[in-house]
Amino acid sequence: MSCWFSSIVVWFILVIIIITTTCNNLVESKCAFEAIFNFGDSNSDTGGFNAAFPSQGPPYGMTYFKRPTGRASDGRVIVDFLAQGLGLPYLSPYLQSIGSDFRHGANFATSASTVLMPQTSLFVSGVSPFYLGIQLQQFKLFKTKIDEFQSKGNTNLPPSDIFGKSLYTFYIGQNDFTGELGSKGIGGVKEYLPQVVSQIASTIKEIYGLGGRTFLVLNLAPIGCYPAFLVKLPHESSDIDEYGCLISYNNAVVDYNNMLKDALAQTRKDLSDANVIYVDTHAVLLELFQHPTSHGLKYGNKACCGQGGGSYNFNQEVYCGNTKEINGQTLSATACEDPYNYVSWDGIHATEAANKITANVILNEASIFDPPFSLHKFCDIQTVG
Repeated sequence: MSCWFSSIVVWFILVIIIITTTCNNLVESKCAFEAIFNFGDSNSDTGGFNAAFPSQGPPYGMTYFKRPTGRASDGRVIVDFLAQGLGLPYLSPYLQSIGSDFRHGANFATSASTVLMPQTSLFVSGVSPFYLGIQLQQFKLFKTKIDEFQSKGNTNLPPSDIFGKSLYTFYIGQNDFTGELGSKGIGGVKEYLPQVVSQIASTIKEIYGLGGRTFLVLNLAPIGCYPAFLVKLPHESSDIDEYGCLISYNNAVVDYNNMLKDALAQTRKDLSDANVIYVDTHAVLLELFQHPTSHGLKYGNKACCGQGGGSYNFNQEVYCGNTKEINGQTLSATACEDPYNYVSWDGIHATEAANKITANVILNEASIFDPPFSLHKFCDIQTVG
C-alpha cells in the first residue's frame, strides 16, 4: 500500500512540475502586441484579393500550404513570419468571409493595391480598387463593428481595447512606383511620389487618432533587380550593374525611400508618443539579389516560376501558372522544383525563402530600423520555421 501511495505522490509532483513549466513558458512568450493590422499590396496580401476576385491557381502556395491561398508566393509572405515571430496566428484577410479569425488582427492588403486612388478600373489595367484609402475605411469600419459586437460575445473578434495594443504594418507603394514606369519613365513617376509618401503619413496619423501607437513602414524593394522589370522596362546595356540590376531604376527607388524616410521622421515629430518606424527591407532584398549564395540561395535575378528560361526565366506574355498560345506555340509558365534556391518567385514577388530571411532580419536586427528599434523589447521573439 505504501509503495502504491508513494507512486501516486511522485506522479502528482511530476504533473505539478509540468504544469508549472508550461505556465512559465507561456508567461515568457508573452508579447506587448496582441494583434497585427496590416495594410499593403501583393507583397503582404494573405488572400484578400483572391477572396474578392477568385483567380489564383497552382503553382502558387506549392511550398508551405501545398495549395493556392491568395499569397503571391510559393509559400508565406513577410507578414506571416512576423506574426509567427510575435507568437500570433497568421492574419486572416479582412475580405475573407469564411474561416476568418480576427482575434489577433486583420489584413487589409490586396494584390495590385496602390497608395493613391487608381485612375482606372481593375478590369482595364488590373489595378486593385482597394487602394490605401479604402483599406483605411475598412479598418475604421472594422473598429466600429468590434465596438458594436463586443457585448454579443463573438469569439472570432478581438476585445475593443485591442487597437492600442497592436502593431500596425505597411508594405505598399510598389504599384504606385512601377505602374506607369514604362509609359511615363522615371521622371514622370517622380512627379507624384510626394503624394504617395504624404498619403502614407496621413494614414498613420488617422490610425493614431483611433488608438494606434506602433507603426512599421516597410520601404520599397530594389525593383531594378526583379526579373519582370529587367525584361519589361526600357534600358540600355550600360544601365546594368555588376549584379545584373538596373542602375537608374534602383537609384529612383532609393530617392523614393529617402523621401518616405523623411516623411516618417516628420510624422514622428508630430506624434511624439508613438513609434513611427521606417523599415529598410530594401537593404535586405538588395543584399539577397546581389549575393544570393551568401544566404543559402542560388539565383538572384532569375524567376523560379516563369517561361523562357535564360537569365531571367520571365515572359511578360505568359505569367506564372498560365498557359497561352503565341504564334502557334503553346507556352506554359511553370515553377521550378527548388524555389528555396531563388530570391524571385514569379519575376515580381519574392519566394518564401527570401521572405523568411527578410522577416528574420526585421524580428532580430535593430539596425534595419530608423530610428533604432527592437521588437525584442516588446516581445519574446519566437523562432520562425
